[in-house]
Amino acid sequence: MFEDDLDALPTADLLESAAELRALSHRAEARLLQHALSYADRYHPSAHPDRAGRRPGRRPGRRTCDGRERTVVLGGDGCPEILEFAIAEFGVMLGISPRVAADYLGQALALRHRFPFLWARVLSGEATPWKACRIVADCKKLSAEAAARVDRRVAGLVDSITPARLEKIIKAARMHVDTDQARAEAAEKARERGVFIGQSNEHGTKTMFIKAAAGAVARNDATLAAIAEALKIFGDTRSIQTRRAEAVGIIADARFTEELLTQARAHRLINPQPDPADTPDATRPDPDVPGRSGTPDPTTAAVRARWSDEDEDLLDDWPDSSDELRPEDEIHPDDPHPRSTDAARPDATDAEPESEQEPSEPESASESESAGPSGPFLHIEPDDGRPMDPAAERALRARLARIKHDAYTNQPHSDSGGSGGVRVRPGQTEVYVHLTDLTLATGSGVLRVEALGPMLAEQLAELVGYGPYTVKPVIDLNDAVSVDAYEIPDRIRERVKLTHPVEVFPFGTQETRRSMDLDHLRPYDPLGPPGQTSTSNLAPLGRYPHRVKTHAHGWNVQRVDDKTLAWSTPHGFRFHVDPTGTHRVPPPSPD
Repeated sequence: MFEDDLDALPTADLLESAAELRALSHRAEARLLQHALSYADRYHPSAHPDRAGRRPGRRPGRRTCDGRERTVVLGGDGCPEILEFAIAEFGVMLGISPRVAADYLGQALALRHRFPFLWARVLSGEATPWKACRIVADCKKLSAEAAARVDRRVAGLVDSITPARLEKIIKAARMHVDTDQARAEAAEKARERGVFIGQSNEHGTKTMFIKAAAGAVARNDATLAAIAEALKIFGDTRSIQTRRAEAVGIIADARFTEELLTQARAHRLINPQPDPADTPDATRPDPDVPGRSGTPDPTTAAVRARWSDEDEDLLDDWPDSSDELRPEDEIHPDDPHPRSTDAARPDATDAEPESEQEPSEPESASESESAGPSGPFLHIEPDDGRPMDPAAERALRARLARIKHDAYTNQPHSDSGGSGGVRVRPGQTEVYVHLTDLTLATGSGVLRVEALGPMLAEQLAELVGYGPYTVKPVIDLNDAVSVDAYEIPDRIRERVKLTHPVEVFPFGTQETRRSMDLDHLRPYDPLGPPGQTSTSNLAPLGRYPHRVKTHAHGWNVQRVDDKTLAWSTPHGFRFHVDPTGTHRVPPPSPD
């Protein structure tokens, strides 16, 4: 509309141009939804009776055996089926993962078949497309009849109220039209328990969210408070929240925890006159009360706290990605705390599309900033902590290392049968660190830790903890390792994982894990030459991409070099996947 230099535009014209561009963006989003619908219609089972070599007139079923193609319903009750392998090519052309592509197709189908009033407003430009997708995602579990009733209630409100108010209205409408489903969801939510680890790593700091029985949470809270107080006794002057976070690494080792609390109690008994500033709060557990065990009684060791709605961002560990939509509500152990709208984040582990998938939606920046488990968080009142100087911190680390050494040398425990003493060793954790020879020699620089990301070299000591630890030999990934069998031994699996930290399907999102499928790029032939199972012929793939590569007609892959794979889709589009990501290969120019 305004093609002039922006700096030369009057302010009113600049604002008018911005509004026009926003409207143009919404029209483009609506047009993309129409493209998704047209694509889904072309891959209805009735349109492909001979798909994957099936006999004419025989449709693929809703179940599958040996990984072959099936039909899925992505948008909820009332939406048509779609051939599941068609999802993969749609996703790679949009630059999104298969599960995100499944989500987007499902939302488009749900708008047309379950929310016709809302869909009409999207097409006319009266409703923002991403808000409409959010509504259909929230209502996916509703029956077609209940969804239609919600459609009539909220279609006219999409762009007239704030997203937060709209979410509340949608929730109320869902409860009103399907009370039984609302009760079932409430009961399911009440049964949710688990320990969830955030995927992102912020300068060596990660997030953990625990949802467990109230008594178990209280006992862990009391023990964390006792450890934090013990650290203070031994010279840790940092704030209580910092000490409680430090306690998380200590409580993972039961022997270390017991020895630390025991020595802290003994220290207090020998030094009964602490500095006034070091006097613990009366409401905090005191580990040196005579007769009290190493772990304080949570009924008397209550931590002073208050509830605050402003603390909902304490556990916000999810990235804001409004450009990708999520397909299914399947929870993975690596995901952060699951909510109905957050369980299928675009950075979450991919899984093959299922007919039961629940799509999610893009979020505004303000909403993502407060993302997290619903409800207020327990807020611990801060104390007057102060940073530790390097000398004091080294002294504290040395003291804690001695305490841990004492825990495993001075007090051997008896085994379960009571016959003699046994040496208990701490649980083992394997950490892969990638660093240059310069960083190794100087002790400074940036390194990469598997599953955590980049860290400063000086943070490695904090990651390792107080020992003991074992440094394993460096694995030379240039070595070609192979075996004469179909089964993959651990030494080859480990090398493939380190060579390809992420699955090698175009725009794949899964980080390579020990349990991930390793695909033979050249199919294994029992009568073929030796060494077919090798580091050069294996590549990590999630289960759905693995099935697509193996059973979907028209997909091909070949290795370009040690770290690059070339993929081609059924319609001839080509992509290269290498350590820098996925890159579309332009078609050859005509002569």
